[in-house]
Amino acid sequence: MNAPVGHYQYDQIDRNFLQSRIEEFESQVQRRIDGTLTEDEFKPLRLMNGLYLQLHAYMLRIAIPYGILDSRQMRKLSDIAHRYDRDYGHFTTRQNIQFNWIRLEDTPAILRELADVDMHAIQTSGNCIRNVTSDEFAGAAADELVDPRVHAEILRQWSTLHPEFTFLPRKFKIAISGSPNDRVAARFHDIGILARPGVDGTVFRIFVGGGMGRTPIIGQEIFDAVPEDRLLATLEAIVRVYNAHGRRDNIYKARIKILVQAIGIEAYREAVEAELALMNPDHYRLTPETVAAIRARFAVPELVAPDNASEVLAQQRIADREFDLWVRSNTHEHRASGHIIAVVSMKPAGGIPGDATSVQMKRLADLADVHSFGELRITHLQNVVLGHVRQDRLHDLWLSLREVGLASANVGLIGDIVACPGLDYCALANSRSIPIAQKLGARFGNADLQAEIGALSINISGCINACGHHHAGNIGLLGVDKRGEEFFQITLGGRADQGAAIGSILGPALPEDDTVDAIARIVDCYLGKRTAGETFLDTLSRLGDVPFKDAAYEAV
Repeated sequence: MNAPVGHYQYDQIDRNFLQSRIEEFESQVQRRIDGTLTEDEFKPLRLMNGLYLQLHAYMLRIAIPYGILDSRQMRKLSDIAHRYDRDYGHFTTRQNIQFNWIRLEDTPAILRELADVDMHAIQTSGNCIRNVTSDEFAGAAADELVDPRVHAEILRQWSTLHPEFTFLPRKFKIAISGSPNDRVAARFHDIGILARPGVDGTVFRIFVGGGMGRTPIIGQEIFDAVPEDRLLATLEAIVRVYNAHGRRDNIYKARIKILVQAIGIEAYREAVEAELALMNPDHYRLTPETVAAIRARFAVPELVAPDNASEVLAQQRIADREFDLWVRSNTHEHRASGHIIAVVSMKPAGGIPGDATSVQMKRLADLADVHSFGELRITHLQNVVLGHVRQDRLHDLWLSLREVGLASANVGLIGDIVACPGLDYCALANSRSIPIAQKLGARFGNADLQAEIGALSINISGCINACGHHHAGNIGLLGVDKRGEEFFQITLGGRADQGAAIGSILGPALPEDDTVDAIARIVDCYLGKRTAGETFLDTLSRLGDVPFKDAAYEAV
C-alpha cells in the first residue's frame, strides 16, 4: 500500500484544536440530555458542530474538505455507518457525508473517532462559511490549468471559526476550480473562483451572488484577475460587505445573491474596493512562502505505468463490451501517461442517489489503496472518484466494483441522478425525492439505453431550498405540496458548467408516477427529433420548450 495522497496532512496543532472542540461540545450535549439546555438553546450549538434534528432522528453531517479523503478515513466512515447508523451513509452535493440515524448521546464518541483520523463536522451547518468545494479531478485532470487544492485548503483554514464570519446573515458557500471546464458550478455559489496561470503567477476570476433556492440566480463576475497575494484580502472584503449589509430581517432574502441583485454588481464592487482600501494588506497578503508551505503538506504520487498500459486497456475494452460502456461514461483523461481517472457511480439502477453501505465504503477504501495511492474524492454530484488509476489495471478495478454493485455505467448520463434526501428525512421538504429517483433510475437503468440518450442530467429537490440543485439539471424536478399530495414541477434547460443556465418551468406540477411517465415522453421526443451529434440541451436550444411540453402533457 502506498501512503495516502491528495489532501492536507494534519499536524498536532490541528489535532489539539479538534480535541478541545469535542470536549466543549460533549459538555453541551450532556447539558441538553440532562435538561440544563433547552432545544432552542442547544440548536445553534449543535448546528455549529454539524448536528441536525430531522424528522425521525438526529443527522450528523461530516466535513470532507474540498471532497478529498484517504482510505483510513473512508474505513472510519464505514465503521460509523455500521456501529452508529443503519449501515449506510449519504454523500451530499457539498462533497460531505451525512448519517441520518444518529443518537444524540453517541455524537461525542463519533466525533472523537473522527478526530482520530483527522476528520470533523465543524461548519457543516449554521450561518457560516460552509465546506469549500473543489474540482473532483483536481491535480489529475489533463485539462487542468491550476491545481486548486492548495488554495482550497488555504480557504478552509481562513474560513474555519473566522471571528467575523461565524454568524453571517445566512449560510455561505464557496467553490474553486482550476480548469476551464467548470466542474464545480462556480456561478451558482455565493463566491465562485476560477484559477488560471497569470503573467506573474496564479490569478483568480471571482463570481459573486450566485445561488439556487427559491430565488435562483447565476453569479456575476466581480473581478477578472485577482493576483494570488490579494486573494484572501479580496475574499475577506467581499464577505465583510455581505456581513455588514446582508438582510437579517428575512431568512428568504438574507443570501448574498439578494444583496447583489438589490444594489447591483457595480455598487457591490465599489463597496468591496472601499473595504479593501481600509484593510492593512500585510495582514492578508498570501505570500509565496505561505502557499509553498501549504503545498508541501500535500503528498505527491509517483505516477509510473508500463509503456503498454494504454494498449492493454484498449484490448480489454474490445474484449468486454460492458466494460467498454463503463469506460466511456465513467472515466476522464489523466494528465499522466498510462493513467486514467475513474468515477464510481453511487447511482445503481433503482438505487438511492449518493447512498453507500458500510460494505461498499470499505471496498472503496480497499480499492483506493490498491489503485489510487489510498486517495478518494467525493463529487458534488454524489459520486466517488479514484483519481490516479493505471490504465492496465482499470479492468481489475471495474470487476471489483461490480462485486459490490458499484459498476453502473451512467456518469454524466440520465441514470446519474442527483437528489436530496427529501421528505423521508428532512422536515423542510414537501415531497420525497428518493422514491421518484429510484423509479427514474429503474426506468432508464439499461446501460445501452443510457448510452443512446447521451449526456442528460436529472436533478431532484424535495423543496424550494434546492439541495438537489434542480435548477441546474437539464431536467429538474421540484417537489411541491398540493392539498397534502406530493407533486413535481418539471424544469428544462438547466446547466451548471461554464454555460450556466437556470431551468425553465415546463408546465403544471404532476403526481409522482405521472412525472416519471412525462419524463419518459420528453426523452422519447428528444430521441425522435435530435439531429446527428446533438445532445439533449442542443436539441432543446434548437427547438425550444414547446415540443417537449406537448410530449410531457399529452396524456394529462
